[in-house]
Amino acid sequence: MTEQIQKGGIGSTNIQAQDIHIVNGLSYPEVRQVALDVFKSNFYELAGEAKNIAQSRAEEITEQFLNKLKIENPSGFTKSQDPDFQHALYTVQKEFARNGDEDLGSLLVDLLVDRSKQEQRDILQIVLNESLAIAPKLPNNHLNVLAIVFLFRYTQNTKVNSIDALGNFLDQHVKPFVNYLPTSDASYQHLEFAGCATASMGNISLEDILGNIYQGLFMKGISREEIESSNLSIGFDSRFFIPCLNNKDLFQVAVVFNEVLKDTFEQFSIIDEDKRLVTELFNKNKMSSTEIKEKCIYSRPYMEEIFKVWSTSPMKSLNLTSVGIAIGHANIKRLVGKFSDLSIWIN
Repeated sequence: MTEQIQKGGIGSTNIQAQDIHIVNGLSYPEVRQVALDVFKSNFYELAGEAKNIAQSRAEEITEQFLNKLKIENPSGFTKSQDPDFQHALYTVQKEFARNGDEDLGSLLVDLLVDRSKQEQRDILQIVLNESLAIAPKLPNNHLNVLAIVFLFRYTQNTKVNSIDALGNFLDQHVKPFVNYLPTSDASYQHLEFAGCATASMGNISLEDILGNIYQGLFMKGISREEIESSNLSIGFDSRFFIPCLNNKDLFQVAVVFNEVLKDTFEQFSIIDEDKRLVTELFNKNKMSSTEIKEKCIYSRPYMEEIFKVWSTSPMKSLNLTSVGIAIGHANIKRLVGKFSDLSIWIN
């Protein structure tokens, strides 16, 4: 076994745990040097050109991380004092040094920046630590599955208030993954093996998910006469009824989301009977699953492939674990830049 020797400078303490260094009061250049020292002290010696490649990659991913940290969480530089965080940093350096995959490197940096925001050992910190170790075990198309399932099964974009807005949302968050999704059972079994997902006995179609989450976008409409004859004490109230998004000759309840409808009831102090009647009208004359699918494909033709993969692969029955959610979240954030904080889903 090779003897390990540590040297500590003034104001630093060294502990023998894979040569992790605890340092205090460092400037940005010093933090960078500490980060590189973490890699040099822990990564096994390679021969010839492989050693130079590994070192170059470690420097590249360290710079990428520090630059992103400086923008998103400058206070995270104090984490150079934390052995557990240094271990997380080393995990990122090690995995990128081994394969040099730029997409994986970007995803790991996003996970590590999120990890820098955690001040205590809680569930989110543990999940992020585990995600840093698991993500390198997944090929890119598996990472994309986690992003797609996370997006459709675990999120709702409240700014989507029209079919065009939904299309723009899909362009940004879904289109980049269209041609890179696996369909084989083995791919999904590997996601389960890696601890990112579990397969449920039942399944749900993508069109049903979209119809439930963005219900107001997929209405066929109801007539004004039907609304006026429904015994609503508020009558045909423009606060609650608008021209149908899919048929201007008809009308619909003026919300996309069921949760917003409930908030609107409270805002205007609507009586219980009117709440019941408006909710019935909101749930009336919705598009069928087939019609929802056709509407989405007409708006964005590439969605045909997404619907196909979802329906013909185990994706339709996939539930994500906390680690799968964290990795899927990071993969989307890698593409779009900003996304809601992970603590919304893991807390």
